Amino acid sequence: MKKHILYAIPLFASCLVACSDWDDHFNNGGSGDAGSNTTLWQMINENPQLSDFAEVLEETKVFRQHKKTSVSYAQLLDGGQSFTVVAPVNNSFNKDSLLNMVQTAQGDSVVEKSFIFNHISRSLSSVTAEDKRVLLLNDKYADFEDEMIEGVTMISPNQRAKNGILHVAESPVPFERNLYEMLCDDSLMSSIGAILRDYEEDYFDAESSVSNGMVEGVPIYVDSVIIERNRMLDYLGYLNCEDSLYLVAAPTKDEWNRVWRETSKYFNYHSKMNKHDSLAQHWTMRSLMQDAVFSVALNPWYDQDNKVATDSLVSVPYYRPSNYRKPVYHVFQNPFADGGILANAREIECSNGTIYQLDEWTYDPLKTFFQEMWVEVEDQSIINEKNNCVYNTRRLAADSISEGAYLQILPEGGNSNWVLTFRVPNTLSAHYDICAIVLPQTVAYPDQTFKPCKFNATISYVDEKGAAQTFKSKSALQTNPTRIDTVVLAENFYFPACNYAQTNNDVTVKLQCNITAKESAKFSREMYLDCIYLRPRLDESNEE
Repeated sequence: MKKHILYAIPLFASCLVACSDWDDHFNNGGSGDAGSNTTLWQMINENPQLSDFAEVLEETKVFRQHKKTSVSYAQLLDGGQSFTVVAPVNNSFNKDSLLNMVQTAQGDSVVEKSFIFNHISRSLSSVTAEDKRVLLLNDKYADFEDEMIEGVTMISPNQRAKNGILHVAESPVPFERNLYEMLCDDSLMSSIGAILRDYEEDYFDAESSVSNGMVEGVPIYVDSVIIERNRMLDYLGYLNCEDSLYLVAAPTKDEWNRVWRETSKYFNYHSKMNKHDSLAQHWTMRSLMQDAVFSVALNPWYDQDNKVATDSLVSVPYYRPSNYRKPVYHVFQNPFADGGILANAREIECSNGTIYQLDEWTYDPLKTFFQEMWVEVEDQSIINEKNNCVYNTRRLAADSISEGAYLQILPEGGNSNWVLTFRVPNTLSAHYDICAIVLPQTVAYPDQTFKPCKFNATISYVDEKGAAQTFKSKSALQTNPTRIDTVVLAENFYFPACNYAQTNNDVTVKLQCNITAKESAKFSREMYLDCIYLRPRLDESNEE
């Protein structure tokens, strides 16, 4: 996430502003040498060694909110804002290539970020005997040490202008891409970057902006703070932040396309759902990338110096189970060993971490997004419907009881058959064994003998077109009163439409006690329901 307050622009302005408008608020001309009346631009333009650099500054336009303005960087450096500029001398870079690029909006943006911003800082930084790190306009850091900047020798440092400091360098400051830039720019991985870029957005931060009153009911801001962010990276990790340090597994184009095709089948939302295609892309991307990004800070087993993980890697949105029966997801043992998630990868060093480029990705849905699901029925908010029923939440701390609680279900009348319907969220378009886990009544009354409960189940869901469908189990489901019993309601059941991250009632499981009056002596209408359990079936899921 980046904040930009470079330019003072009224919030309602739709046209580009003149350079003087941009300078007025930031006019701090006393920051440079008090005896100099020359601007940074004038110093650069008058130095014959810097004519190539000057030409690029004249032709490169400032971008604001992803739009090319009419203001050049020559104009900006001739105004009142203060900067430190490192200017490479002629013939040390390919001027013609840069000038060619700035003819298009996209190319101008690239030149701005990778070249112009890489040579300008807002902090006033002189070369001294003391080493220092300087933040550049592209949010990267440059080390000033031994009269060098990032290893580049300065021919004529510390030239004072009235609006900053100029350092003349023998060559350009090296530009090192961060992880996000590498994913977007590298041709072998740009399929990943292209989707990540879909989640870039700017929003106006009114709270941080400085207001200057109202005009005809419209607020005027002298400092308009625009925050750039990527909504996907807010979840995965700040791969575009230079202060962070990450490892990223990045399959090359063909491999990425393969895993994308396989994974996207799990997120087939029905056609009546609003923005179903966008939802499918979002959750496919998130499901793949959440287990491709690892923070060095969150992985104490990772040896940064030797680039090895001696034990395992935990992905950024890591998961820790609270119940012993649930497997651990998002944890990858021996990642660099044969069969590991980073085995046979090519390392690409970036400014904020390492990319591990993969031709083959050992990505297992059962260890990542295609997880066992435990619908905790003691959470009474998921109960959609009840009939002839009394129920109570009971708590008991035991390893064998999911989340330490269960639902006691009783008939409202002595011989009435109860009905309870539970909402089941977060189902994927995939195969599951749908089960009810029932506890023996001995968990509450250990010295008594109990009878089994007889019931049936109905699963409600929707198809690919959003049409309601039902599946009824066989009528004679029974519990075992002497042990924890996993009763299979539907084996290898396929949900044709995904319902992941939705709050609707499209998927429900209805349990109905089914005991006749003649069977009352043989069966019990009381049930201790621990949870509804969905077990993934990878081997038969997502068939064409």
